[in-house]
Amino acid sequence: MRLNNLSKISTIIAGVFLTGLVNAGNPDRAGQAGGTQLLINPFVKSSGFGSANSSCVSGLEAQFLNVAGIAHTEKTEILVSRTNWLVGSGININSFGFSQKLGSSSALALGVMSMDFGNINVTTVEQPEGNLGTFKPQFLNLNLSYAKEFSNSIFGGFNVKVLSENIANLKATGVCFDGGIQYVTSFGKDKELKRKNVHFGIALKNVGPQMRYQGDGMSIKANLIATGAAQTLEFRSQEFDLPSLLNIGMAYDYYLSDENDNQRITAAFNFTSNSFTQDQFNLGFEYGFKQLFMIRAGMVYEKGLFNAEKRTTALTGPTAGFSAYLPLGRASTRKLGIDYAYRTTNPFGGVHSIGLKLKL
Repeated sequence: MRLNNLSKISTIIAGVFLTGLVNAGNPDRAGQAGGTQLLINPFVKSSGFGSANSSCVSGLEAQFLNVAGIAHTEKTEILVSRTNWLVGSGININSFGFSQKLGSSSALALGVMSMDFGNINVTTVEQPEGNLGTFKPQFLNLNLSYAKEFSNSIFGGFNVKVLSENIANLKATGVCFDGGIQYVTSFGKDKELKRKNVHFGIALKNVGPQMRYQGDGMSIKANLIATGAAQTLEFRSQEFDLPSLLNIGMAYDYYLSDENDNQRITAAFNFTSNSFTQDQFNLGFEYGFKQLFMIRAGMVYEKGLFNAEKRTTALTGPTAGFSAYLPLGRASTRKLGIDYAYRTTNPFGGVHSIGLKLKL
């Protein structure tokens, strides 16, 4: 009875998500959202996968694609990564966090993403050439997630996200929420071997109230014409929406041997319905050997991608990456790994990501 109720709840939530899908992607709203750093994947493995693995992502990386995957955390996972974003732009992304198993069926995760833009020269109307010092913009995303295994096949999760954007004299702070469901089952011979090789997932992201910039940068000193008295005039900035989106994904694991799980090939697909940008189709493949070495590749497609005049993104589609893990001691779950991913761009020199992962 409990499983039937969960299935009904999942169906209802999926219906609500699909309703949002029909209303999303309005071209008249393109470019009107803020907080667009929420659309950048700071994690390495899923970046090399082309972000196609929303239905099978697990551990801390699930915070970005589908928070339900955090429930797959085996015990404790610690992750640190650095991304050289759009090589040549001088932008770097640092992310770190951990996920922790709670009891037998739930998990908690904390993740932080910080963007470093370097030092920028201060300029004014009177001194457009600068020579007034520098300032350093700071963008920060803080994620707190909870996920639970409701049954052997159904996983769900919820994420609270706080984002902050500030420069020397302006600041905007906002909050938004993510929710996701993953369904895992067996198909064909894998059902007899009790291997779950079919994955489905759906996630709604970045849903929250509007944000607004505030600070001394919205004010200006002026003298009244009549009296010459000095006054400070303050302007109100326009509120902006957050870039909400919907992920719908599926994946299939094919094992090259019926006797063990030493070699696996995973094919994954994801559709992203964006509210303020082009919808995306993600396709990815991964080969894994004994859960110690993995190599992956992906493709992210959106309308106009192959037309330089109509393309609306610097990311040109292809992605690739690998992971290598070293066991720590006799426990099979304790591992130290390195992940690397590359995303092609035009212009700039691509996107390089590297990360370290510790599983305890």
